[in-house]
Amino acid sequence: MEPVFIRETSDGRKVEVINGFVCLDGKQITDTLVEVKNHPNKEAIYFSLPNASHMAGPIVLTAEEASVARGALNLAKPLANDRVQIEERFRKAWNARNHEAGIE
Repeated sequence: MEPVFIRETSDGRKVEVINGFVCLDGKQITDTLVEVKNHPNKEAIYFSLPNASHMAGPIVLTAEEASVARGALNLAKPLANDRVQIEERFRKAWNARNHEAGIE
């Protein structure tokens, strides 16, 4: 898969998604994004960067950058053709939605 450019850091390093990983200058950092609102250090993140929406390891992303990164990460994942995998994916999405809405 071709690398997907996300942005360039202030010191000139490239943030890209390569083969399902967020990479900084070609070095793998993480394969997931964490919303800042769920991050344990969210107050400090919002204080230093008010427009932050997601974290990719130590890399702060805006909403637009996170959207591009999520799309590239999702494209890198293999498609689920098995019925059990599809149902499991729906179950996880349903539970995540309920958890976010405050339903336990």
